[in-house]
Amino acid sequence: MIEPDLIIFDCDGVLVDSEVLSCRCLSEVLAAHGINLGLDQAFDLFLGRSTTAVLEHYQAMGRSIPEQFSSELRAGVRAAFVSALRPIEGVGSVLERLQIPRCVASSSDVERVSLSLCLTGLAPHFGSKLYTAQMVQRGKPAPDLFLYAAEKMQADPRRTLVIEDSVSGIIAAKAAGMTAWGFVGGSHYKSRDGKTVLRGAGADRVFERMADFWPIESEELYGRA
Repeated sequence: MIEPDLIIFDCDGVLVDSEVLSCRCLSEVLAAHGINLGLDQAFDLFLGRSTTAVLEHYQAMGRSIPEQFSSELRAGVRAAFVSALRPIEGVGSVLERLQIPRCVASSSDVERVSLSLCLTGLAPHFGSKLYTAQMVQRGKPAPDLFLYAAEKMQADPRRTLVIEDSVSGIIAAKAAGMTAWGFVGGSHYKSRDGKTVLRGAGADRVFERMADFWPIESEELYGRA
């Protein structure tokens, strides 16, 4: 792929530095219901996954999750985001210069993605081109969401580039027949070897600064000065 026809961005950990905030909230809400989940364990199990995936995980273990869990988690995450959410450093500049069609495909729900983008000033770069796990039968690591987004954007999956920070997202992108770049610049990777993890999942490239979004050898091809 010399130049993609579409770039699909994950939201959490790629556009906004939210993974520590959201996983900490997850740990706190689960603890309130008697389930111990450390922050590192939350990253390992649920990074890039939906709330449904969390529920299914504990149901499979025979652990009871109360009905109010989802609403409690949603409220906690919203409060944390309003207080402390920030965009990934440099992502605004990338989006401002981007001349290729783009969209968001996230495991979070539409309300949370919209809130994240509005709080960080990134919403105008995507408009209504937001696709979430709510819209498909299977979330990441299944390819359904990325294939759905490409279909809606009228793009060939083989000419689509995905930017992801999670193993499940990289696996989903590759299963969809897309090129996958792993991003490890979020604060959740400060003490973890994200490069090795994402390369192991099949990432075609891994980078840690949005300033390095375009490989030097590709700048001319992509129309970047």
